[in-house]
Amino acid sequence: MDQKLLSILACPLCKGPLKHDRQASELICFGDALAFPVRDGIPVMLESEARHLTQEEREKR
Repeated sequence: MDQKLLSILACPLCKGPLKHDRQASELICFGDALAFPVRDGIPVMLESEARHLTQEEREKR
């Protein structure tokens, strides 16, 4: 994912920063404990498409 794009993206719910998890192809918002998928290089920033982080993932921060 392009770093310039990543620097301007924010969580659609809380407007907080996102962390890119390249291995899982996700953008993670620790504030809302959600992981938004990145499909074919395109972030899907819909709450309905996001998955909730596990307790273990929240603690990894």
